[in-house]
Amino acid sequence: MTVTVDRRDRVGLVTITRPKARNAVNPATAQALFDAFMALEADEGIDVMILTGADGAFCAGFDLKTAADGSAADWIAAVHIPDGWTDPVAQPIPGPMGPTRLMLSKPVIAAIEGPAVAGGMELAAWCDMRVMAQGAVMGVYCRRWGVPLIDGGTFRLPHVVGQGRANDLILTGRPVEAGEASAIGLADRIVPQGQALPAALELAASLSRFPQGCLRADFLSARMPPAELAAALRREWASAAMFAAEGRAGAARFSQGQGRSGRFDDL
Repeated sequence: MTVTVDRRDRVGLVTITRPKARNAVNPATAQALFDAFMALEADEGIDVMILTGADGAFCAGFDLKTAADGSAADWIAAVHIPDGWTDPVAQPIPGPMGPTRLMLSKPVIAAIEGPAVAGGMELAAWCDMRVMAQGAVMGVYCRRWGVPLIDGGTFRLPHVVGQGRANDLILTGRPVEAGEASAIGLADRIVPQGQALPAALELAASLSRFPQGCLRADFLSARMPPAELAAALRREWASAAMFAAEGRAGAARFSQGQGRSGRFDDL
């Protein structure tokens, strides 16, 4: 089991449990994440959701070993965006990392310890609020491998931090630690190391105490329209498809041991 789902009163807690891979997402994990959030969205006993990772890591992105050995090929083909797709709400389909094409009616809070990088950063950006522990790090680490952002990062990052800062993060792939993440609006709460999940649970419980109809109406109104979200995801996917071969080559270099732990000096 690579994803666990727990209930904490009216809060649904989704945890990625691949600690030996720093909670990198393989196809089975992506499907499990998608299924977990769809189930919690439909659960009338749940008001708020939290996404986190086990053993001190949020998510190290998509598992590039599966991209290098070809075992992710069927999954990537399956999550291809069909022509005419215009509504992530009425036509939910998974993204490569799982839930990243969904627009849920309930808030999702990321509880971030350790790395939230590459696709893991896109998962964090998909969440509606981010609680980040000291010592955690975000970054578009896939820049080193020619692996494009295909889970909404190209438009969610500009929406969250502004175009200029997003350009910096997307072009350089550099690490962003908790202090800077807070300063640029990428993290909403900064807490001591080891306290991201307790703080996220406290925040989620506080949201669940409000009248939910009004909260969700305002929440939906504040976000981009579903058709606009679908158009942005289609554009991102089409752009990334042009560089698939470059990404496969980069994934192969990673699987051979280059660039581990965020290194840029051995590429």
